[in-house]
Amino acid sequence: MKARQFVLGMGLALGAVFACMHVQAAARLPLHAKLRLYNTRQSASDLEIGGELAGVPPGETRFVTYKDLLALPQESYRVVDDPNFDHPVQIGGVALDKLPALLGAAPAADMMIAICDDQYDAHYPAEYLKQHHPLLVLKIDGKPPAQWPKGSGPYMVSHPDFKPAFQVLSHADEAQVPWGVVRLDLRHETRVYAAIAPHSHDPRVQQGYRIARQSCFRCHSNAGEGGLKSSRSWGVIARRSVADPQYFDAYVRNPRKLNPATQMAASPGYDDATLEALRAYFKEFSGSRP
Repeated sequence: MKARQFVLGMGLALGAVFACMHVQAAARLPLHAKLRLYNTRQSASDLEIGGELAGVPPGETRFVTYKDLLALPQESYRVVDDPNFDHPVQIGGVALDKLPALLGAAPAADMMIAICDDQYDAHYPAEYLKQHHPLLVLKIDGKPPAQWPKGSGPYMVSHPDFKPAFQVLSHADEAQVPWGVVRLDLRHETRVYAAIAPHSHDPRVQQGYRIARQSCFRCHSNAGEGGLKSSRSWGVIARRSVADPQYFDAYVRNPRKLNPATQMAASPGYDDATLEALRAYFKEFSGSRP
């Protein structure tokens, strides 16, 4: 009798477990499903979506809810090298390389741009996504954005483990880990980079382009592309690099020494050859081009 009760109890318990698993699975969207894009914001935590979206008129913004993002298959990693944190954390969220299909990106949209509340842009071309597998973070140590240690923005991007994939002179591949992400734009990589692509095939110019494309483009803009965190445009930087190369070099290496109010990150490790390549690149934008 006791054995029969035990088997019956185990059956009920397992049934409850399987039912729970079924409920959890049903609450999650399959990876091939499309996220619902709203025409208007549903809450303050919605993520703005723009760029090249199938069936969405150019220039229009759509919104996706935090709840719907959380219903997608999640990935979780322990992060020890993200400069946003001063200690190891557990991050959870959705892989950026999965989002274009889920958001209904147009076929030509092979780049993702994360735009922050301060107009800082982080660019994620297809190559970067493949090499580094960045994550749109939805939880930190199991906590939602409202309980995160910083009060800026509802989202961020981080990596499971970042290892530089290239080095140009003294500039190493940098992790794109923006905090305060409020919008994702799905764009065509060639069209975005066309705004800052040089005409010259000189090796130094091409080296400077590779560096500026990853670093400077996050805060400085040209021809409607790039970040708007800085009020100094591509042309302003270019003219300064030509008119006063010593000042340009000193500012790149230690900007706060020359401008204590600047938010620009220092690059003290840039050697003379790296700065020369940057100046050679920016010279193309100093007045010969609009």
